[in-house]
Parts: sequence; structure tokens; C-alpha cells
Amino acid sequence: MKLTVNLPHHPYDIIIKKDSLAQAGQWLAGLWQPQKVVIITDNHVASLYAEKVKLSLEDAGFETYVFDFLEGEASKNLKVVNKVYEFLVKVGLTRSDGILALGGGVVGDLAGFVASTYMRGLHFVQIPTSLTAQVDSSIGGKTGVNTPWAKNMVGTFAQPDGVLIDPQVLSTLGKRELIEGMGEVVKYGLIDDVLLWKELEEMDGSPESILDRAEELIYRSCEVKRKLVVEDELDNGVRLYLNFGHTIGHAIEASVGYGQVMHGEAVALGMVQVSRIAEKKGLVRSGLTDQIVRMCQKFQLPVSYDSWDSQALYQALVHDKKARGNSIKLVLVPEIGSVKIHQLPLTEMKEYLER
Repeated sequence: MKLTVNLPHHPYDIIIKKDSLAQAGQWLAGLWQPQKVVIITDNHVASLYAEKVKLSLEDAGFETYVFDFLEGEASKNLKVVNKVYEFLVKVGLTRSDGILALGGGVVGDLAGFVASTYMRGLHFVQIPTSLTAQVDSSIGGKTGVNTPWAKNMVGTFAQPDGVLIDPQVLSTLGKRELIEGMGEVVKYGLIDDVLLWKELEEMDGSPESILDRAEELIYRSCEVKRKLVVEDELDNGVRLYLNFGHTIGHAIEASVGYGQVMHGEAVALGMVQVSRIAEKKGLVRSGLTDQIVRMCQKFQLPVSYDSWDSQALYQALVHDKKARGNSIKLVLVPEIGSVKIHQLPLTEMKEYLER
């Protein structure tokens, strides 16, 4: 399967193919001339796939190095970025060389940020290994790192030269790591793709069912994101639709500590909470929240959180990238397959953060 992100200044392809990891070098040789390539990954993914990808790249004529850091959202910060810079200097990476991001969303965001800032920008590619990264974060060119104040507060827009997705690698994920990616898949069905939502309704919610339908779920999710990115690359209009559930979700991640709640879990919590309050206000269809809750519960995604601290969440929201002055752009789903932006004063946002 192939999708083209046909941006006028930087088009690139998303390749979705089982067992494609072993052909990473051949794929990259179709994009780049022989050069130095640094694979940026985390220690867990490195133990599983780094050597396979490195050997494939070397067989294709690339001089290849591997940098890995401690897995987890807590590593997505400027301290780790600085360590990567030091490594790139040590191996002599120049502006004619490239970076390969191999891993989940943390790796992709951090590696993309490094690539877009080192020597004012290197080319890079994404090989995502988590479901969340395969359906969402590896596509669209958003890069960034977290700060103590907010998630992804420091970042850039930088498009990769290509994205290679091997659904087969999902079989090595732990149960929780696989399931959390369904938070993003559910989101795509809600904001745009009614047929995807119907497919999710047909599934039994088990990890086995996710793996069995992985290619289709990834393709349909990527198609929604591809469409919105092409229409609004820099996140000023319709691309904001992709943030459904993320406003509260990112605040949860920042306030409870990065890594305590996984990203897809936080998105599920955010979708449920924002829809619940919006439904009470008559902004979305009656009964919609119950549908979202049932879908999340089927895939064992959380729908409530015991440590909900509305004040801490509010402080995190003040620094959200969707905040504009004294208001924030809140994404709502009035009906499955449709979406709208609701401009909300920050003072009223506190009501959306009630336990």
C-alpha cells in the first residue's frame, strides 16, 4: 500500500508493507545517494531492530551509525537532544548526510527535531514501530520535545523524505503499548472516516483483532491525516481537527508526569471528557459520549482517571499551542465523521476539566 503526501514543496510517500523492515536499505537507496546515516532510536527498539536496519542500510551502501537513548516520554527533552548533537558531531555528520528515526512517537518527534535543527536542517526519514507512530506522529512533519510546562512546547515543522511502515513489528509490542495506539485510530474514525468507525464497531477489541486488521487500520488512519496535512500543513486551519481529545490529553500527560499515562490513553480520556461537557452544553449530539465511551472500553482504553487535578490541568492548558491570548481552540465532534472548532475563553475551560 502507498499513500502520497503531495505537498507542493516537499511531496513524499508513505509505504505500508509487511516485513518491509528488512528492505529498509533498498527503500532508502531509492530516496538518497550513498552517505552517512545516523539511526536514532531508543534502547528497547534498538535491541529488537537496530542491527537489522543497520545491516540493510550498509548493504545498500550507506555508512551507518546508531544512537539510542532511554525509552519513554520522559526522554523527549532538550538534554537528550544535546546528547544527540554531540554524537552527530563525533561521527562527523554533515549537511549532505541524513537521519533515520526508528521507533515510536517519542523517537520520531525527537529525531525529527534534531534533524531539522542540526546545522539548520538535515534530511530525514521515519520508520515508525508503534501503532501510535504508524497512524499519526510519523506523518505530517511535526517535530518537538517536551518541557516541564507543556508537551511538545518546543518544536518545528519539518517533513520527512519518506515513511516506511511495517505492520509486522506491532507483534512485538506489549499489550498496553499496542492498545494505546487505538486511541488515535478511534479519533480518526470520529473526526472523518465513518467507514473506519464501522470497521471498529465490527471488531471484538482484542489485541489479536488489532493485529489481524493492522494494515487496513493504518492505511485508513494515514489517509485521513494525509488529507488534512496537505490541506493545512502548518496547523492553522483544518489540521487542528487532528487535535480532537489532545487539548485535555496533552494536559493530562504534562500534569501527571510524562510516561505515567500513555499518549493514546490520554487522547481517549480527552475525547471522552470534552465530549461529555460539550454534550451537556448542547454543542454535540445527545448520546455521542456514550458511543465514544463504549468504543474506548471495547479496546480497553481508559475513560476515567482517578488523579484528575483540574488546577494542574488548567495550568498545563495555558501553555497549550492551541491557546490564543485568553482563549483556546477546542476541537469538538458534533456527530461521527464530522468536526468543528469551538473558540472557548480559558476561564470557561475550567468547566471542561471538572472531575
